Amino acid sequence: MSFLDHLEELRWHLIRSVMSILIFGFVAFLAKEIIFDIIIFGPKKGDFISYKLFCSISQSFGGDAFCFNELPFRVQSRTVSGQFSAHLWTSILAGFIIAFPYIIWEFWKFISPGMYKNEKDGAKGFIFISSLLFFIGVLFGYYIVTPLSINFLGSYTVSNEVFNDFDLASYVGLLRSSVLASGIIFEIPIIVHYLTKVGIVTPDFLKRNRKFALVIVLSLSAIITPPDIASQIIVSIPILILYEISIIISKIGFKKLNN
Repeated sequence: MSFLDHLEELRWHLIRSVMSILIFGFVAFLAKEIIFDIIIFGPKKGDFISYKLFCSISQSFGGDAFCFNELPFRVQSRTVSGQFSAHLWTSILAGFIIAFPYIIWEFWKFISPGMYKNEKDGAKGFIFISSLLFFIGVLFGYYIVTPLSINFLGSYTVSNEVFNDFDLASYVGLLRSSVLASGIIFEIPIIVHYLTKVGIVTPDFLKRNRKFALVIVLSLSAIITPPDIASQIIVSIPILILYEISIIISKIGFKKLNN
């Protein structure tokens, strides 16, 4: 195929991917009550399942940072199109999350014709594993990162004279960014696998920089969580486990590359 033919092929893969996002996004748009009342505003409620778990963990460390009945803030919309915009963009994000396996499949269909048979055989399970990691990351962002962030920021005050009234766009934006960022972060093992295959990353490089990765992870955990050790541990452990898994995956890929 010529370069222009490749571009045409890519265009149709992108069109089908966007169409899948719009279709699932439309379904999410119609399910407004489920998306907002149950999912989006779930972490705002004191009886959210994550807060009960965090309360138990916090008490085991001698604290009670997550033991409460209600978060001290309200969510309001202060712009004319605020609620509609939040509804629209949240539906698009929901469409992207639901359609992610199909998007990965379209990406695979585009690159697989240019691969050798042994490369195709070695990449079996790519769609399943990448989708699984993404969904686990999304759940981690929703059930762990989002409640920790909302609890800390929603409870933080500089003075008793100031009451927290959060704009709807700000609240939904925090949840969307936490969920999407976590989903992408959990793709690290897949990214490392392919970076190893092209010779950009090696197992020794990852091992040498393990201490820097630890510092970065702990710093990020300290920023997005309340200032207590239990919260930082909750966020840090899964990411550090992912890093160690990435080292193992890089070892396997590097060994195959040099055989």
